[in-house]
Amino acid sequence: MTSEGVRRARSGSPREDAFGFARAVAAGDRVLVGGTTSFRGEVLHGEGDPYEQARVAFANALAAIGEFGLGAESVIRTRMYLVHARDVEAVGRAHKELFDGVRPVSTLLVVEGFADSRILVEVEMEACRSTLEEPLP
Repeated sequence: MTSEGVRRARSGSPREDAFGFARAVAAGDRVLVGGTTSFRGEVLHGEGDPYEQARVAFANALAAIGEFGLGAESVIRTRMYLVHARDVEAVGRAHKELFDGVRPVSTLLVVEGFADSRILVEVEMEACRSTLEEPLP
């Protein structure tokens, strides 16, 4: 089922077909990226390393918005899900490296776990095609 003006991007994950979802959806000015991990194909990058998993997960999410011609400067919201509170600083460091100049609104949550126990970090992202020309007062 498709809606007029809505475009979808796929990552190639076998779960996309099995579960019926897209990696990213563009509707109007917004591009939404669903939960993204550091998997590339069948390979989990950064196993045991929350910083590296966050870095690769964000790179994967940025690649998804890149399919719609957007980059990090267009990101307006991020969400980070971690398995361990001890990983907050490492994941925050990866976020800062990518978004320090952009400063999207952000949420960080500690969750019980993910479908694959090797995953330490999952991220979500929202981007917007248009930006305010002048900051709000």
